[in-house]
Amino acid sequence: MHRKPNRRNPYKKAEAAVRITVMEISLRNDGLFANEQSKIPSFRRISSGTGRRRRLGPKFVSLLALVGAVCAGCGSDSSKSAAQAETKPAAPAVPEKIQQAANLFLGSETEVLEFGDLAKNGKQQFLAANIVPKTPTNNMPGTVVTRAVVAEENDGKWSELLRCDEHLKNPKGYLGLTPLSGVTGWRLQYEQNADKGLQLYFTPLKVAGDTHVLPIGVRWNSETQRYQSMDRTYEHFLLESPSLENARSTLR
Repeated sequence: MHRKPNRRNPYKKAEAAVRITVMEISLRNDGLFANEQSKIPSFRRISSGTGRRRRLGPKFVSLLALVGAVCAGCGSDSSKSAAQAETKPAAPAVPEKIQQAANLFLGSETEVLEFGDLAKNGKQQFLAANIVPKTPTNNMPGTVVTRAVVAEENDGKWSELLRCDEHLKNPKGYLGLTPLSGVTGWRLQYEQNADKGLQLYFTPLKVAGDTHVLPIGVRWNSETQRYQSMDRTYEHFLLESPSLENARSTLR
C-alpha cells in the first residue's frame, strides 16, 4: 500500500513563523515581554519541512517586507519625538528693565508672566504677579497669585493699568463683578489673542457667602483705552465704580 505524497503548501510554516515574529515584535513594543529573553525565530531556520532548502517565493518576500516595515516604524516615532523635544524653543528671557519695573510695583518676589505689545496698541506692557509656590500642603491646580499687575511704558516711565490684590482695580476705580469682601488669593488664567490682545481670567479662591465662583474676565478696551472687566458672556465691557460700596459684587 503506497502513501500519497505530502502535497502541503511548503510556505505555510514560513508564513506562520513570520506571523509569530510580527506578533512578538508588537508585544515587545507594548512592554509585555520586558522581563523575558525569548528569541525571535531566525529566518535562516525556516524551511518547507521536506529537509531541502527552497528558494523564497514572492509571498514570503512580501511578509518579510512587512516585518521590516514594523521594525522601522517602531524606531522612527521615538526618534521623531526626541527631535521635537530638542527643537522646542525656550521662553524668551525677561529684559532687565522690565523685571526691575515689576519689582517696583510688587516687590522682589515678583515673576513676569508676559511682556510685549499685550494690548495691541503699539506700546510695551507686562503682566507680573506674586505667585504662591506649590507645596505638599498647597497643591491647588493652576497659577495661584496673591497680587498681580499690568503696567505700560510711556516715555521711559511705567504706569499701572490694572491691579489685582484684594480686589480688581484700574485707575478709574473698582472693576465690575469684583467681590465686596477681600480676596486673599486668585487663580489666574491668561492668554494672548492675536486680535484682541491679552485676555485675563481671575477666579477668587474663597468669597464669603458664595459656594460657586466663576472667573472674572478682564481685557483691554480699545474705546476707553483701559483694562475693564466683562459680563458673563465675555463680550461686553462693564463700567468701573469709584467706591467699593457701589461695586457690583454678585458672581453668578
